Amino acid sequence: MSQDTPGSTATAAATSQQGDALENLLHEDRKFAPSADFAANAVVGAEVYAEADADRPAFWAKQARELLTWNKDFTQALDWSNPPFAKWFVGGQVNAAYNALDRHVENGLGDRVAIYFEGEPGDSRAYTYAELTEEVKKAANAFESLGVAKGDRVAVYLPMIPEAVITMLACARIGAVHSVVFGGFSSDALLSRIEDAQAKLVVTADGTYRRGKPSALKSAVDQALAADGHSVQNVVVVKRNGQDVDWHEGRDHWWADTVEAASPEHTAVGHDSEHPLFILYTSGTTGKPKGILHTTGGFLTQTAYTHKAVFDLHPETDVYWCTADIGWVTGHSYVAYAPLINGATQVMYEGTPDSPHQGRWWEIVEKYKVSILYTAPTAIRTFMKWGRDIPDKYDLSSLRVLGSVGEPINPEAWMWYRDVIGGNKAPIVDTWWQTETGAQMIAPLPGVTETKPGSAQVALPGIAVDVVDENGASVPNGHGGFLVIREPWPAMLRGIWGDPERFKETYWSRFETMYFAGDGAKKDEDGDIWLLGRVDDVMNISGHRLSTTEIESALVSHPAVAEAAVVGAADETTGQAVVAFVILRGDAVDSGDEIVQDLRNHVGKEIGPIAKPKIVLVVPELPKTRSGKIMRRLLKDVAEGRDTGDATTLADNTVMAQIAASLKK
Repeated sequence: MSQDTPGSTATAAATSQQGDALENLLHEDRKFAPSADFAANAVVGAEVYAEADADRPAFWAKQARELLTWNKDFTQALDWSNPPFAKWFVGGQVNAAYNALDRHVENGLGDRVAIYFEGEPGDSRAYTYAELTEEVKKAANAFESLGVAKGDRVAVYLPMIPEAVITMLACARIGAVHSVVFGGFSSDALLSRIEDAQAKLVVTADGTYRRGKPSALKSAVDQALAADGHSVQNVVVVKRNGQDVDWHEGRDHWWADTVEAASPEHTAVGHDSEHPLFILYTSGTTGKPKGILHTTGGFLTQTAYTHKAVFDLHPETDVYWCTADIGWVTGHSYVAYAPLINGATQVMYEGTPDSPHQGRWWEIVEKYKVSILYTAPTAIRTFMKWGRDIPDKYDLSSLRVLGSVGEPINPEAWMWYRDVIGGNKAPIVDTWWQTETGAQMIAPLPGVTETKPGSAQVALPGIAVDVVDENGASVPNGHGGFLVIREPWPAMLRGIWGDPERFKETYWSRFETMYFAGDGAKKDEDGDIWLLGRVDDVMNISGHRLSTTEIESALVSHPAVAEAAVVGAADETTGQAVVAFVILRGDAVDSGDEIVQDLRNHVGKEIGPIAKPKIVLVVPELPKTRSGKIMRRLLKDVAEGRDTGDATTLADNTVMAQIAASLKK
């Protein structure tokens, strides 16, 4: 899944060549069929593809009625009379919070655990569906008492604590539109999002914990709201780590004094299926923020269906854990909404994978007997670097489905995930989707699909995905091009907040009648899809278009390499030269020139001589945002000898200094 936006048409126009330039790496011979026992008990079977292909709107209408409880039934599945502005489940009325909470209590599931919360310091809480429902009702009453009404926007600037989900669902309950801003963003980024959405209320916390240390949040809110003229009337503050905060009487309110003191009685009313549910600003935004708008009925339907089908969810017995932060779309779709719509039990964890030790995630899996784990390839590669002896200390036998999200996963990380974490039995579902798509679009079905390491496989039932050339024609199997979506889908974005023309220009201008995802992809000989990364992550080496994703995959397939990032640096001879930054596995030896030459030769063997990195730099860490994305822009600065640019969004702001120090040795 990419959370960024498509690159320029000029950059994109040449990438249809990239699939032909890179043939070797995607000849993957390893295949894993579902076990007979797994397939026999799978939630969905192979027949859903034919059912969906026969009539996609009818297929989604069936899912909407089976998965959701509607206050008023819809009269039309899809209105596509004004493309690219879709309307799904026209005339229907539905309440997201009621579907996530109240109806489960009414159906006798009130005592089922909805959320197991694990704080970074080791504190823990469990919320049953009945308890979570009561908390959301109180929050809805509290927000209304502060003047928040249907259609108003609420900015959410919280860590991964239950109050974040409670806030989001309380907004959805009353018809307010939440705009979650990742807690790692600066006060300037927060203010720009508050201003663009004209938020009336901000919900934040005094702070959180980060690698064992207090980390402030409210101070960024105070800084953002220091100037007059903003739209915010009230700030509600959760007391999380107890650190001192500045206080603005009349504007600031403690969660305990407002939400906890509010009445637990609140009746959910239906909202139109197309009523705005949330705005989420995409990562890496420069200039005017770009708020991706999602509405209610279609988003809830597709996220709930994909959560059930892709993870083979059995809510009576499964314990599900998505490691994403609620500041990103994965935390919206597959933490705050779909698991609760489906009545699942899930884990929320506040901290980092290495606090207080590098086995923390596996300790949590063992403690709660997690059966479905959904995480990012960058996390998997980090665990590879640390070594398998750490997860081997824990009982991971409860895991039965493993998911991957965030970027293409290279085959060796896929295999390590399956072998070390999944015990060679848990199927891996590698998912592609975006902030803009709202829900998973390409993924295997674990009881149906014969999976291949590194491939997201095929479009999910009801989704019309294709790989096309620069003229918009489907490419044959074995070739690469642009990833597009040919038909509307329920969870699709409904626009860019306040800027419909920008929406059309950004996503619908490259190919007539098709949504351009901004990613390059290739169909292998079987027609399975391999993601090649962003179109603008393609280098031009001596006239050959090379994908950074494929070269990185080749590097990580070497037994000494845990993680790699590749950039193209200006070169007088070749136009651009491949520069690779690699992290070695814990047991690998940095032998200087020997390991560098070995890695160059390995890439040449895996892909071809043209793809050999000109420079290979062994580094201790890679610069990543807190969502796990590698900031290649900073590495490009290093490769081209410039001072590195703004690094304020890095998860660890010492990384660039570590890289600089390692290169001086």
